[in-house]
Amino acid sequence: METKELTMPTKYDPQTIEKGRYEWWLKGKFFEAKDDESKQPYTIVIPPPNVTGKLHLGHAWDTTLQDILTRMKRMQGYDVLWLPGMDHAGIATQAKVEEKLRNEGKSRYDLGREKFVEETWKWKEEYASHIRQQWAKLGLGLDYSRERFTLDEGLSDAVKEVFVTLYKKGLIYRGEYIINWDPSTKTALSDIEVIYKDVQGAFYHMNYPLADGSGHIEVATTRPETMLGDTAVAVHPEDDRYKHLIGKTVILPIVGREIPIVGDDYVDMEFGSGAVKITPAHDPNDFELGNRHNLERVLVMNEDGSMNEKAGKYQGLDRFECRKQIVKDLQELGVLFKIEEHMHSVGHSERSGAVVEPYLSTQWFVKMQPLADQAIALQDKENKVNFVPDRFEKTYLRWMENIRDWCISRQLWWGHRIPAWYHKETGEVYVGTEAPADAENWEQDKDVLDTWFSSALWPFSTMGWPNNEAADFKRYFPTDALVTGYDIIFFWVSRMIFQSIEFTGERPFKDVLIHGLVRDEQGRKMSKSLGNGVDPMDVIEKYGADALRYFLSTGSSPGQDLRFSFEKVESTWNFANKIWNASRFALMNMDGLTFEEIDFSGEKSVADKWILTRLNETIEHVTRLSERYEFGEVGRALYNFIWDDFCDWYIEMAKLPLYGEDEAAKKTTRSILAYVLDHTMRLLHPFMPFITEEIWQNLPHEGESITTAAWPAVKPELTDEQAAQEMKLLVEMIRAVRNIRAEVNTPLSKKIKMIVKAKDDSVLKAVETNRSYIERFCNPEELQIGIEIDVPEKAMTAVVTGLEIILPLEGLINIDEEIARLNKELDRLTKEVDRVQKKLSNEGFMKKAPESVVEEERAKEKDYLEKRNTVEARIKELRG
Repeated sequence: METKELTMPTKYDPQTIEKGRYEWWLKGKFFEAKDDESKQPYTIVIPPPNVTGKLHLGHAWDTTLQDILTRMKRMQGYDVLWLPGMDHAGIATQAKVEEKLRNEGKSRYDLGREKFVEETWKWKEEYASHIRQQWAKLGLGLDYSRERFTLDEGLSDAVKEVFVTLYKKGLIYRGEYIINWDPSTKTALSDIEVIYKDVQGAFYHMNYPLADGSGHIEVATTRPETMLGDTAVAVHPEDDRYKHLIGKTVILPIVGREIPIVGDDYVDMEFGSGAVKITPAHDPNDFELGNRHNLERVLVMNEDGSMNEKAGKYQGLDRFECRKQIVKDLQELGVLFKIEEHMHSVGHSERSGAVVEPYLSTQWFVKMQPLADQAIALQDKENKVNFVPDRFEKTYLRWMENIRDWCISRQLWWGHRIPAWYHKETGEVYVGTEAPADAENWEQDKDVLDTWFSSALWPFSTMGWPNNEAADFKRYFPTDALVTGYDIIFFWVSRMIFQSIEFTGERPFKDVLIHGLVRDEQGRKMSKSLGNGVDPMDVIEKYGADALRYFLSTGSSPGQDLRFSFEKVESTWNFANKIWNASRFALMNMDGLTFEEIDFSGEKSVADKWILTRLNETIEHVTRLSERYEFGEVGRALYNFIWDDFCDWYIEMAKLPLYGEDEAAKKTTRSILAYVLDHTMRLLHPFMPFITEEIWQNLPHEGESITTAAWPAVKPELTDEQAAQEMKLLVEMIRAVRNIRAEVNTPLSKKIKMIVKAKDDSVLKAVETNRSYIERFCNPEELQIGIEIDVPEKAMTAVVTGLEIILPLEGLINIDEEIARLNKELDRLTKEVDRVQKKLSNEGFMKKAPESVVEEERAKEKDYLEKRNTVEARIKELRG
C-alpha cells in the first residue's frame, strides 16, 4: 500500500505546514479578483488598520471572520474581491512620529512641515510592511494587486471631490465654535474622540457683587480659571428671585470688568442658586446663550492649555496651576465662600489622554442634519443596511437621530490638507480640488482633515470613485459585508453610510457583521496598564494560525465579547492534531487511489451509508449557519462531525474492511474515506486554511488548490435515514456495553457473554445485519440475539431505544448494587417522562410550537416510557 508519510509527517507541526504556504497561494494568484463576468461578484473591504503599530487580537478576530466569508464565497463560485489597505490615522501616527523625534532630541518644528511629512511616510512604509507580514501569518486571502492607503493619490482625489461638493452644497462651512480641544496634541477633536471619565472635582461657589452696590449674586463653577472670560451672568426670566435684576450689571471679581445679567430659558431655576456664570469662549452651552444675547467671546487660554494675555496676572500659568492660584486669590478677596466636593464626568482625549478643553476656535464643520436624515430614511427601505445582530441598528439610529455638526479640521501636518485657500490681501476664501491659478497670491489652509473623513469614503474611494466609470467601482460596489467591532459604529460605520448615500446613491454594504471586544479570561479589556494584552503573533508561534483562527471565529456569537484563553487555543490545537492523525491514517490506507478511481457505487456498509448521511447534514448545517454568520454554531457542527462521527466512529469501523480480505469492500471504504475527508477539508478550509490545504494536497483531488475547490453541496441520493437510525442504535449499544464494562471494571480485552433482546423484528434485523460491528467493538465470547429470550437473574443490563442489552456477569455483580443502579436509572427516566408530559400538557406550548417540535416531544415521551417500563420489569425480576 502506498503511504503518504513522506509528505505528511507523523506529528502535526503547524510551523512546518504553514511555512511557505501563503507565498504559494500568492504566487498562484488564488486571491485575486478575476473580473469574471460569468460569476457573481462578492466584495468586502478590510477595515483599514492604522499604520501606528502592530495588529492586536481584535484585528486578528475581525480579519479572520472576513477571511472565512471570502474563502467560502470563492469556493461557492463567486468572483471575490477582498480589498486590503491601511489608514494614515492622523493624530495617532503623528503622535508616534513626534515621540520618536523627541527621543532623538528633536521636534516637528525643527524639521518643518515638508521634512516631517517625509519622516512620517517612512514610518508608514515600515509599519505597513509589519502589518502585511502579520496578514501573511494569519493566512488572509487578500487581493494585494488592489491594496489602497487613505493618503494615496486616488483616495486623495476622492477626499477633495467630497469636500468641494459638500462645500458648494452648503454642507461644509467654516465657523467660530466651541470645539473639543486637546492641549497636548494642540488639535481639535470630534465628539466621539472624547472619552468621559468620572473624576473627583469640586463646585466653587462665588458671590459676584452687583455694580450698583445693592448686593451680590451667587454663581458656581467646576472650572474657576474660566471666570476670567465671563461676559455675563444668566438667570431664568421667570425666576422671582432674580427677574428684577435682569438688565443690571455685576463686577467680575479680580478682572474688574462690568458684565450684564441676562434672562434666558436655558437656566434651570432648580439647580444650584439658579444663577449661572456665562463664558462663551469656553463652554458650548454658554456659546449658544452668548449668541442669543450678542455677548462678547473672551478667550483666556492658549492652544497648549496655558493662560494667555487676557488672563492678566495669570498669563503663562498652566490652566490647572491657574485654578489653584485663582481659588486662593478669590478666597482672600472673600468672593469664594464655599468649595463643595463633586464627582463629575470629564472629557479626555482618546489619543493623548489629556483633559479636553471646551475651546473657542475657528474650524471647518460638516452640517450633519441633511446627511443624517438620508441615512435614517434608508433604514425604512428594502435596500437598507442590515445589522447583524439587528439590535445594533437601534444603537446606530439613536446616534444618527441626535447628530451634531461634525468638526472635521485638525491642527496637524499628517493627513489630507484642507482644499481651501485664503487670498493674502483680500482674505477671500477659495475652495477647489486644485490650487487657484494665481497660486502665489493665495495661502492654503494649514489644517488637515479628520482621519474619519477619508475612511468614511473607503468602500467606494478604494474602487476608483470619483470616476463613476472605473471598472472596479462598477463591478464591486456596493460591497456585500462589513465586519467590524461595536466600538466604531459611530466613528466609522455611520459615516460610511451617510457619505455613500450622498455620493453614490447606494448603501456602502449590504450587511454589517458586528463583533465585540477580545477580553482576558476574567472579562477585563486588554490594555497596556493591566499588562494583559496578548500578541496574536506569539499565539501563532506556539499553536499555529489555524488554532488561533478557529478559536477566534467560533468562540462567541455575533455581537458578543470574546474571552481569550490559552487553554481554549490549546484545545483547538488538539482538534487540529486529531484531524491530522485521522487524515494521515486515511491517506496511508488509500493504496494509490486516484481521483478518477473514487467509486462507491458498490455495496456499502451501514457505517458507509451513515457517514455519507451525516456529511450531507453537516454540509447543510455549515452552509446555512455560515450564511447567517453563526460561526460559533458552525464550529460546533464541524467539531461534532469531525471528532465524534468521522474520527471516533467511522474511521474505527473502516478498519474492519480495510484490514479484511474483501477487495471490493476495501475499494468502497477507501473511496468513501477520500470523498468524506475531501469534503470535510473543504468545509473546514475557511476556518483552518493551512492544515486543510496540506491534507487536501495529499488527497486524490482535482484542481490546483483547495482555495478554489468547489464548496460541498448536499447530494440527496447519498442520504439514507434507515442507515442513520441503524447506526444510532449501534452506537448506543456499543456505548452501553462500554459503560457497563467500566462500571464493573471489566476491560474490553476480556471476552464476555452478551444477550441482545430486541422488542420487534425490525430491531432484530438491524442488530443481526450489523453483528460484525457488535463483535468487533463489544468483544463478546458468545452473542445471543432474539426477541423471546430468557434473561439470567445475575446480569448487568442497559436499556437502549428498541432493545435491552444483558451481560451475564457471574461472580462480577452484586445484585443489590445492580438494583440500586437501576433505581437511579428509573428516577432519571421518571423525571424525563414528567418533564415531557408537563410540556405536552402546557396549552401555551401546544399552541405556539411547530407541529414538528410537538411530534419530537411525543416521540421522546414514547421512548422514555418504554425504557422506564423495561427498567421497572428488570428491577422486579432481580428482586425475584
